Amino acid sequence: MITVDTILAVGTWVGDPVHSDVSFKVRHMGVGKVRGTFALASAALTVGDDGGRVTALIDPVSVDTGNRQRDQHITSADFLDVENHPQIEFTSTEVRDFDGQTFILVGELTLHGVTRTVELEAEFLGVVDDPSGAKRTGFSATTTISRAAFGVDIQLGFGAGNVVVADTIEIAIEIEFTSTGPDPR
Repeated sequence: MITVDTILAVGTWVGDPVHSDVSFKVRHMGVGKVRGTFALASAALTVGDDGGRVTALIDPVSVDTGNRQRDQHITSADFLDVENHPQIEFTSTEVRDFDGQTFILVGELTLHGVTRTVELEAEFLGVVDDPSGAKRTGFSATTTISRAAFGVDIQLGFGAGNVVVADTIEIAIEIEFTSTGPDPR
């Protein structure tokens, strides 16, 4: 059986915020999509004999949709309420169906003060020695969440039951990690 620890060195890998991206898309007025990104504040991948665990913190104040006024509205009490909920957290609890490249990453996502189990469709992108000699690995992942399930249930409607901002949020993650120690294998 292929497991994360047969591919990655046992130990802690640190997220590289410069080479990582957390993006989202949400339907707007039913006819378009708004896209945006968040900065990765920190992340760690811990690989042990029993598999791996990922933790990540995202700074919601870092939201960037390309429109400052919209970004300020997203961080307001109407949506993310960053004054009361200053970070978004993810902690993995399980890796399923790993075939050496793709897998399901299950974990607890805390957003807007509410924690829910989410499943991410993920892809392992490989391991390389970077120019500094450090081991580097990367992953891609996607999921969808309901903003209402996380207590972000603002209803901005307009005519015939249409909503300004849809409930379903598409999330895409590109993340790189570097090993904090020598590869013992």
